[in-house]
Amino acid sequence: MSNIQGKVVVITGASSGIGEASARLLASQGAHVVLGARRVDRLETLVAELNEAGQSAAFRAVDVTRRDDVQAFIDFAVERFGRVDVIVNNAGVMPLSKLEALKIEEWDRMIDVNIRGVLHGIAAGLPLMQRQRCGQFINIASIGAYTVSPTAAVYCATKFAVRAISEGLRQEVGGDVRVTVISPGVTESELAESISDAGGRAEMREFRKIAIPAEAIARAIAYAIDQPADVDVSELIVRPTASPF
Repeated sequence: MSNIQGKVVVITGASSGIGEASARLLASQGAHVVLGARRVDRLETLVAELNEAGQSAAFRAVDVTRRDDVQAFIDFAVERFGRVDVIVNNAGVMPLSKLEALKIEEWDRMIDVNIRGVLHGIAAGLPLMQRQRCGQFINIASIGAYTVSPTAAVYCATKFAVRAISEGLRQEVGGDVRVTVISPGVTESELAESISDAGGRAEMREFRKIAIPAEAIARAIAYAIDQPADVDVSELIVRPTASPF
């Protein structure tokens, strides 16, 4: 039997891209998926589709930049299914621009969603997992967590932070709680739509010509969850074979 079967998996940023693909794959493998995002209409449609297919899914609106909102989201999952086995901290934004453009509000947004969002997920889920004496965090970083490129300085900084936070958490809680960082290369998603800078948008349009489907990252997430309890897949980088980055 798969180690995914029957697990309660909470996913942020689940209304599209990697989050949606992961919800579909994990639900098809027998997980109870609890989906969160700000776009409730999309969540409602997705959950209805999964439930109509005989799978197990629920949703709640969540803004990961608000700690109380994330806590309420995790509490909702516990109320619905009695526990939380996996938290996939997937929500992220990527409004790329050169630093000289001084898009400070966009910098703040990346810090709030990409870093604080992950910390809020940890703060809401860790006490529960410690009480359960089991659980897993899967934090979605990026190849930008390993190298920096022009227009991506702040974005990469946030993903370096996700990787550092995840490694620190792994070292601190090793034994009962597993921690996995998954770093996608260029992947089909709506992230590029948040780029307001014309130069950054043009570069990303070219870069994304070799993008892999979100399902490729979903399979990596499923692989990490499916391992036995004593196996912690700490880091996975998943990128197009055609990518030099």
